[in-house]
Amino acid sequence: MTTDSVSPTQAHPIVPQSDLFCPQPHPHRPRNVNALFEAEQTAASLNQHVAVGMTKLFSSMTTFWLIAAWIVLWIAANATLAHFDPLPWPLLLCLASVPQLPLMIVIMVGQGLLGRRQELQAEEQFKTTQKTYHDIEQVMTHMCTQDEELLRQTRLIVHLLKTAGLSDEQVAAIQVVQERHGENGSQATMG
Repeated sequence: MTTDSVSPTQAHPIVPQSDLFCPQPHPHRPRNVNALFEAEQTAASLNQHVAVGMTKLFSSMTTFWLIAAWIVLWIAANATLAHFDPLPWPLLLCLASVPQLPLMIVIMVGQGLLGRRQELQAEEQFKTTQKTYHDIEQVMTHMCTQDEELLRQTRLIVHLLKTAGLSDEQVAAIQVVQERHGENGSQATMG
């Protein structure tokens, strides 16, 4: 066989690049944030348990209503029954204000501990979004590669049809028939 009689398919053998989609796995593995948070709460120190308990106690509407009732009763009793705390009620202000500073610190610590669940959820959501983006990128790259391969094969088929002696009009007519057949096939599968 001489080099003059080599066909285009023999000169450039068709070797499929990849038959299947083989994704590269992303290193992130989803985890149960609620179980992780519960494990952290279980392993917490006594100080952390106290902070969380006091935060739950003092950040409730029941506590608000009890303190509000205590202040109203204090003022009403002082104004009507006994004048044990003269205006501007320095004892009431002292009893109401002094505990606020340590309670504020404890509540802030407790809110930080209770907010840990949201931190874990946000971190997990971010990592899952990164994994999803990674997977989408791989699928899009694979689809682009498939498109390139389809175009290459289409050009090869057109070249073979023209080499077989078909005119440009005949090749175009075959493409129109194939496109109509593809549309009918896709409508049949959708219907």
